[in-house]
Amino acid sequence: MSSALVTELRIESVRDFHAAQTFECGQCFRFTREENGSYTGVVRGHFANIFYNNEEDRVTVFSDYLPGSEALREKFWRDFLDLDRDYAQIKRRLSANDPVLETAILSAGGIRILHQEPWETLVSFVISQNNHIPRIRGCIETLCRHFGERIGSFQGRDLYAFPTIRRLASLPVSELNVCKLGYRAQYIAELAHQVDVDGGAFLATGDTADPEKLEAYLRSLSGVGPKVAHCVMLFAMRRFESFPIDVWMRRAMSELYGFAEEDEEGMHTHARERFGDDAGLAQMYLFHYMRTKS
Repeated sequence: MSSALVTELRIESVRDFHAAQTFECGQCFRFTREENGSYTGVVRGHFANIFYNNEEDRVTVFSDYLPGSEALREKFWRDFLDLDRDYAQIKRRLSANDPVLETAILSAGGIRILHQEPWETLVSFVISQNNHIPRIRGCIETLCRHFGERIGSFQGRDLYAFPTIRRLASLPVSELNVCKLGYRAQYIAELAHQVDVDGGAFLATGDTADPEKLEAYLRSLSGVGPKVAHCVMLFAMRRFESFPIDVWMRRAMSELYGFAEEDEEGMHTHARERFGDDAGLAQMYLFHYMRTKS
């Protein structure tokens, strides 16, 4: 990126944050770790390089997001990184009388749930189904490179915005095959047409829409089941009561809480009754713990 187009923003007194746990926990797919421990990605069409200094509790963001004032820049990045939520208090609530979660939190207490763009999150998690992270990342980057707008380059890597709803809705499935999406190409072509009916207007109301109507809408879209719907609600719409269940979570809830792996209804009931509005963060801690424990 041209240095003339990039500004530095420092956010002080940031605690309960760990960059690797946040950017590599499976909630996002477009951030790359740099040699200095920072993470580079594209956020809502803008370049970002984000570094957390844990010794000084400081987040430093280099970005081309230039809304006109430092206050607006800080508001944007605080919102994206969810820095104004009291994660220490949430961790205390979840740990109370739950030794399983207490142990999981100790392994990944620096996760924060990013506030991602709904359309990008929707398509990304449709691509993620029955897929592994390196391939998911490759598919998404190829999709952006072919159909998104180039916004610049960093460290010799070209950077692209995520393709718009209208752009993907204009493509036949055959053109999406270049991204090696397999059967997911058909899903993406269809859901682009479905979301484009209102230009993405209802999708954009996800933070405030009735939760039952929101989930029903998401699940009406091509390629979207309960897990993808809950991921979109949690990672793009601030619905912290959402509890995505995939193979890792079925395994976690079976091994750690005694559920039969096929009892997703029981798992959701447990999450709703035990974790309440913190269920989404509980899921993140359990997911990370299950994937990384020896």
